[in-house]
Amino acid sequence: MTRLRNFDRITIDPARCLGKPCVRDLRMPVHSVLSYLASGMTESEILREWPELEPEDIRQALAFAAWATSDYVLELESSPT
Repeated sequence: MTRLRNFDRITIDPARCLGKPCVRDLRMPVHSVLSYLASGMTESEILREWPELEPEDIRQALAFAAWATSDYVLELESSPT
């Protein structure tokens, strides 16, 4: 299991969830937390549905997603003028 230096609540374990980043070594992938937020669930609703999660878990999932996507550059096709 690997813990990322700036993300002490995000773990990566090849034997858990196919090595996807998870919250605190729970079987809760970061992408699941992000999907719940994207679907419109509030932090309170997520915490009520999954009581093993804590508010800081959700904040770190968001911060991890921001960090993980910060170095990507998408090539866009130029539109004809």
